Amino acid sequence: MKPIWIVDDDQSIRFVLEKALLREDLPTRSFTNSRDVLLALENASDENAPQVLVSDIRMPGGSGLDLLDAVKKKYPALPVIIMTAYSDLDSAVSAFQGGAFEYLPKPFDLPKAVELIRRAVEESQREEVNEEQMAQTPEMLGQAPAMQDVFRAIGRLSQSNVTVMITGESGSGKELVARALHKHSNRASGPFVAINTAAIPKDLLESELFGHERGAFTGAQTMRRGRFEQADGGTLFLDEIGDMPFDLQTRLLRVLSDGHFYRVGGHSAVKTNVRVIAATHQNLEQRVKDGAFREDLFHRLNVIRLRLPALRERREDVPMLTRHFLQQSAVQLGVEPKRISDSAVAWLGQFAFPGNVRQLENMCHWLTVMTPAQLIEPKDLPPEVGVTVGALLEVPTASLAITPTQPALVVAAAATESVAPTPAAPDPANAAWEAGLESDALALLASGRNDIWDVLTRRFESKLILAALAATRGRRIEAAQRLGIGRNTITRKIQELGLE
Repeated sequence: MKPIWIVDDDQSIRFVLEKALLREDLPTRSFTNSRDVLLALENASDENAPQVLVSDIRMPGGSGLDLLDAVKKKYPALPVIIMTAYSDLDSAVSAFQGGAFEYLPKPFDLPKAVELIRRAVEESQREEVNEEQMAQTPEMLGQAPAMQDVFRAIGRLSQSNVTVMITGESGSGKELVARALHKHSNRASGPFVAINTAAIPKDLLESELFGHERGAFTGAQTMRRGRFEQADGGTLFLDEIGDMPFDLQTRLLRVLSDGHFYRVGGHSAVKTNVRVIAATHQNLEQRVKDGAFREDLFHRLNVIRLRLPALRERREDVPMLTRHFLQQSAVQLGVEPKRISDSAVAWLGQFAFPGNVRQLENMCHWLTVMTPAQLIEPKDLPPEVGVTVGALLEVPTASLAITPTQPALVVAAAATESVAPTPAAPDPANAAWEAGLESDALALLASGRNDIWDVLTRRFESKLILAALAATRGRRIEAAQRLGIGRNTITRKIQELGLE
């Protein structure tokens, strides 16, 4: 295991932490100033780089906040714990904005300090696993059983020029499947050209697809190659094919039949060698019955059909997709990646995601910008996810558990449609805790005891504090803030109630 780096100009602090961590089989390395730490980081290999950095906030030769800023540039995922005197709490709060994992007030209780460092070690090891998985992640993600059919289909179709129809709800990743089919085909060296037929006005769509000659219409001052010519030797992806105007469907059918077409205003046939992949979120069979889509074109496109399941049908992929999109968002915004707690991921797994993978990706952008802390908790999730304080207290953690998965390819094929459960609302039976309290009080009164107030108060306070600590992953200061009590109060109550 990699060492815990301790930075403090106070020899007694270094000595105490070193001995306590060694008793826990946690290797250490100590420094007296930030300058030596930065020099050691420059020469550190992956094996002897720090697992966790514990630094004082005030030292000669550079503050802990300056060190935090420099370390995060080189090791953005490294947990950094800032040690501070009580008078420095304002500085410690600002440290969170620089990406600190947690702060440790001085003078500190040694067992609590070791516990905090161990939590940071666990977080660091979890991040290392995530980074390793991300490094091995190809251009598409997912491990749900339904997706394996799509992966196998992509492999089987890799050397074929057959036309493919991709169906699935909006935002499920149809274009990613099309790009994968192109990338793994013998046309990979050719162009991949995509066009959304629903996003282009009817009067311009024909020119977009087939190009036009100079003077073909007002504004056509030069000859323009259309998408079919641009995709020659490669793949043309026709998204939302179900919205294509009926008269253009005839021209498309002709191109698919013999590979020839005419530019708008042209008189010479143009030959193109293009593999067509189409996609739609609509029911094309119904569109054919309604007379809005040509039956012969439907059969020409529907040679091989791949269906992508909705995200609610592949809930086991939500944890991995969430962490992937958080990493992407951080890169795009130039900030440190946010971490997300298991409880927050579990809540996301219960959400129906009507916008599918695209909605989850946009949600991760929102979380990257809007979450104040580095760790995303259920309370930080967008309102549409439906997390409430009452629901957090009522829903057992086990009922929210989602099994983490390893990354693979963001799509899936046919899967049984399932109705997504919404986050559990408080059960009226559980919500009526007052009735249970009254029943317990009556039973104790009947027993003749004279310490009922203390007994029930201890039980109430214990449950409340444990719930708050569970929601904040053991962070006492945040738990106290959430409960509306002081930091010293929660520390005293934990000791009095035997919750250590």
